[in-house]
Amino acid sequence: MKAVFLPSKPAPPPLHTAIIMDGNGRWAEARGLPRSAGHKRGAEAVKTSVESAIELGVKYLTLFGFSSENWGRPPEEINDLMGLLRYYLQSEIKDLQNNGVKLCVIGDRERLGPGIVELIEDGERRTANNKKLTLIIALSYGGRMEIVMAARCLARRVADGALEPEEIDEKIFASNLFTVDTPDPDLLIRTSGVKRISNFLLWQLAYPEFVFVNTLWPDFSKQDFKDAIREYHGRQRRYGTVGV
Repeated sequence: MKAVFLPSKPAPPPLHTAIIMDGNGRWAEARGLPRSAGHKRGAEAVKTSVESAIELGVKYLTLFGFSSENWGRPPEEINDLMGLLRYYLQSEIKDLQNNGVKLCVIGDRERLGPGIVELIEDGERRTANNKKLTLIIALSYGGRMEIVMAARCLARRVADGALEPEEIDEKIFASNLFTVDTPDPDLLIRTSGVKRISNFLLWQLAYPEFVFVNTLWPDFSKQDFKDAIREYHGRQRRYGTVGV
């Protein structure tokens, strides 16, 4: 009797993918355009990555949009970025709603301005019950700042007598981070060929697979996303143990 070989079941996608979106400025400069043009094109790549994540079965997508260090950029560039952020928060929430995407924003909102904070809160409220994809945008975010804020929160609880220092473990510490109730990333992608994590999710990036791609962020496509996941599937995740 001839043996019948059934096709193997495809490997599941990473539950949580995080992306450092890098290269907007270089994309613009290579074309003789202002940096604002690169940021605008980069915002279109965000839409592509969200659509790709849904199609590829990713359930959590975290995008590093604006770091705490980015406040040191020229004022005109910051104004352009904030204007672009405001525009997309106003224009894209309906699409997120229709596509089953839940929006979450992490970072220091106090520096973003009340108008933008109101738009963020409105978007989070309107998409709160969506289940297809959780889109987490890191704005005015820094990994060290997040850890310091968590430590301050725990210190206050200890000072108030609500918590003993000996009770603090990794689970309790993580519950005081911006990403509470969100699984740690399985895959980190950074575009533009740069190989560093730039103060992004320092606690949460203990054990993901890192994939660095040469594509500048404005050109990041669904195929680039698929290729990164394919590379992820080729890795053996051991979490500090001995592989099989």
